[in-house]
Amino acid sequence: MPGQGLPLRVATLLTGLLECLGFAGVLFGWASLVFVFKTEHYFEELCEPDAGPMGNVTGQADCKAQDERFSLIFTLGSFMNNFMTFPAGFIFDRFKTTVARLIAIFLYTSATLTVAFTSADSALLLFLAMPMLTVGGILFLITNLQVGNLFGKHRSTVITLYNGAFDSSSAVFLVIKLLYEKGVSLRASFIFLSVCSAWHVGRTFLLMPRGHIPYPLPPNYSYGLHSRTDTTEGEKNTAESDKVEMQSKEFLPAKEETLEPGKKQEHRSFWRYALSQRFAFHLVWLSVIQLWHYLFIGTLNPLLANLAGGDRALVSTYTNAFAITQFFGVLCAPWNGLLMDRLKQKYQKEAKNTGSSATTVALRSAVPSLALTSLLCLGFALCASVPILPLQYVTFILQVISRSFLYGGNAAFLTLAFPSEHFGKLFGLLMALSAIVSLLQFPIFTFIKGPLQNDPLYVNVMLILATVLTFAHPVMVYWECRREWGSPAAV
Repeated sequence: MPGQGLPLRVATLLTGLLECLGFAGVLFGWASLVFVFKTEHYFEELCEPDAGPMGNVTGQADCKAQDERFSLIFTLGSFMNNFMTFPAGFIFDRFKTTVARLIAIFLYTSATLTVAFTSADSALLLFLAMPMLTVGGILFLITNLQVGNLFGKHRSTVITLYNGAFDSSSAVFLVIKLLYEKGVSLRASFIFLSVCSAWHVGRTFLLMPRGHIPYPLPPNYSYGLHSRTDTTEGEKNTAESDKVEMQSKEFLPAKEETLEPGKKQEHRSFWRYALSQRFAFHLVWLSVIQLWHYLFIGTLNPLLANLAGGDRALVSTYTNAFAITQFFGVLCAPWNGLLMDRLKQKYQKEAKNTGSSATTVALRSAVPSLALTSLLCLGFALCASVPILPLQYVTFILQVISRSFLYGGNAAFLTLAFPSEHFGKLFGLLMALSAIVSLLQFPIFTFIKGPLQNDPLYVNVMLILATVLTFAHPVMVYWECRREWGSPAAV
């Protein structure tokens, strides 16, 4: 049975990686697609002739309104990417994997077909297509994250790998841009993406469970086509997965064995975790760093146009460079997971002597990851704030590493810090609340374009200060663990 199961699990892992890499987070390659849309004259009617200081019309058009329209589409799409994660998580938890994936396929196919048959005259349809594209993509990601449960101690590495693939999928729009410059139409590229839905359907029924993949994985667990243990044993084991983990010889301290049943049940309440200080700090940490990334991606095209003095060839070169660096997110993210897995294994050995709980061990392994992610974002923010065009190459590198660490570390932290049966709902609630903060990107962009007259200095300073405050989260988690370390000694 193990010999038969390993090829299936590896196939599930690799095809899931390909799915996240090619489809899940394509919206974040928006800068490449905006370049194509502008070439196709989308929203060009919003451009106005630029009047000089004496009122004379110059040769260059003022396309501030066009840039704002594209920024608004990205803001809406990125908002839906996060906000709809909560209902998507509920659908995944309540209706299981197959239903969630079929909804994802429907939304994704509808979105790609809409873009394929959109023209400059019907460009407003992008307001419908991009949110559908992002919601379908996030459902692909959520249903694939559980694949990490198949690989035991490498769980965090797989989760961060998938999140890195999600980041790297933004390079898909670069491929579409390059193909467009070689003569392949935008319609042909998006019709191809639509046809790929047949592959998604096949993977749904052949390589994915009908229910959930439990953690820890029970003996003789099977899934896929004609599996009988998938929706029976699997669901039962999912409900008790954390109980099994807490009873493991490697972690269990004596004081947790005598926990009263009523108290145990209260501790496992969803709202108890959702309203906790730990969740609140993590929400602020994610929201601030994510706002930086969304604002940078959504305004990259006008930023580069401003720094390049309107030189389209130079803008195209830097847009390609940005998209290429995004592809390497899949290589950056696993290092975060490896760091967390290695630290967790180290702290598990120490827990035998200290009597620390499984939760404390998991939280200790997350502290360096949280702090490193904040540090990377701070470096990225500082470079992005300097208006020197060649320096943006460094900005691109730091941005992709920071973003890979952010989302991979976010998902891994939730799996380590909270019970697995609440993962879908907590992940969705976290992303939905952070989506509300992400809506600030559009008024910030409008404020920079209007009152600040394209000078983002004051906005950047405020956001950098907010980024410094995100270091409070790893500090809080560290002190929480420190209190736990001291308690066994005091008994």
